Amino acid sequence: MLSKQDNELISRVGPGTVMGNFMRQYWLPAMLSSELSAPDSDPLRVRLLGEDLIAFRDTNRTVGVIQNNCPHRGASLFFGRNEEAGLRCVYHGWKFDAEGNCVDMPNEPAESDFKSKVKAVAYPTRERGGMVWVYMGPRQSPNLPPLPNIEANMLPEGEGSIFIGMRECNWLQGLEGDIDTSHFGFLHAGAIDPEEMPGGTFSKYVTSNRAPQYAVLNRDYGTMYGAYRPAEEDSYYWRIAHFVFPFFTFTPPGPLGAKVSASCWVPIDDEHVHQIGFARTVPGLVRGVRGELLPRTSSPYRRFRFKANKDNDYLIDRDVQRANSGPDGYTGIRGVQMQDQAVTESMGPIYDRSQEHLASGDSMIIRTRRRLLDAALALADGHAAPCVDNPDAWLQRSGGVVLPRDADFVAATEGLRKPFMAHPEIDVAKLVGPIPAA
Repeated sequence: MLSKQDNELISRVGPGTVMGNFMRQYWLPAMLSSELSAPDSDPLRVRLLGEDLIAFRDTNRTVGVIQNNCPHRGASLFFGRNEEAGLRCVYHGWKFDAEGNCVDMPNEPAESDFKSKVKAVAYPTRERGGMVWVYMGPRQSPNLPPLPNIEANMLPEGEGSIFIGMRECNWLQGLEGDIDTSHFGFLHAGAIDPEEMPGGTFSKYVTSNRAPQYAVLNRDYGTMYGAYRPAEEDSYYWRIAHFVFPFFTFTPPGPLGAKVSASCWVPIDDEHVHQIGFARTVPGLVRGVRGELLPRTSSPYRRFRFKANKDNDYLIDRDVQRANSGPDGYTGIRGVQMQDQAVTESMGPIYDRSQEHLASGDSMIIRTRRRLLDAALALADGHAAPCVDNPDAWLQRSGGVVLPRDADFVAATEGLRKPFMAHPEIDVAKLVGPIPAA
């Protein structure tokens, strides 16, 4: 459990908060490049870390992310004219470029130099692999930190995919679901009979023993765990995963060495979060049902909201639940994504962690909270945020593997965890089995 004070500290991410200041040291994945489809296309409402922002792609294809309210009288720049390398407020015609400079002030006398004294808050952006990244921290160009090297966001065109979904809860609730491996055997596979699973598969191992043991390690980049359970008489099945500052997870479903993916939990504000997943397409790896999205609106809360949501109880089917059969039988909720969504949102907008009772299966969550709190408080005391200038800290691979019972799981998997390495010897379909990956 956390004290109420620590729970507030770790959950709140708005301007001036301890955790908000910490997250602003890092580049944040903010929107798909396709959301700003062409030069001078429609502006986009974006909310990041509790700040209302407007994104636009200018005439020169540069992406600008600036404050929502015009610095003149506060009208929303969402209604602005995106034209001639800038966004023009329709109230009085003031125009701002992608760096926030006021480049035109047509309602002032021609001889006035007032426009040189006005600037909108604007954040640097970078694009890579179909994602627009935003830096909201204190460093200025040319001394910005490097983009984090995310292997799944650095693939050749056509080899990777990006998934985005919104959850109506605090960012940490979503992240903690990602680093909690024992729930998989219940929430996603609770109705699966291990006798029906093929021998020698991950599906067989995870359903035969639903109470793994844990080895949790501090790393420079955050935390790492190995969750192990019996495989054969002389081996363990290990699920190896990582948390990397400030909100990245590398989850274990799938085979270590063949799986290339990363997830992150980017706070919209304290009570809403975007889950963003990067993944390489892996033949033979069946992923869980993602869920259908509702039609978009211009609201920052309606860019990636699911059709199954808290307002309709995630379309739970009690007959399916009563039948207790198949991958959805334990919950009656269709698909891994919606099952995770339901339990993390059901905790409320910000769960009061002073009320919880943690067990040995929560060891990765306990360690990761501590790392986050320590790092954020250290920054407040004048220390640097971890790994900000080490882009390779995010080059992690995760997944499942069978090892001899006497093996050191870190040393034994070093080769499989190296990025940009092919392992054609891994037969994904045969190894993983029929249970869909998260």
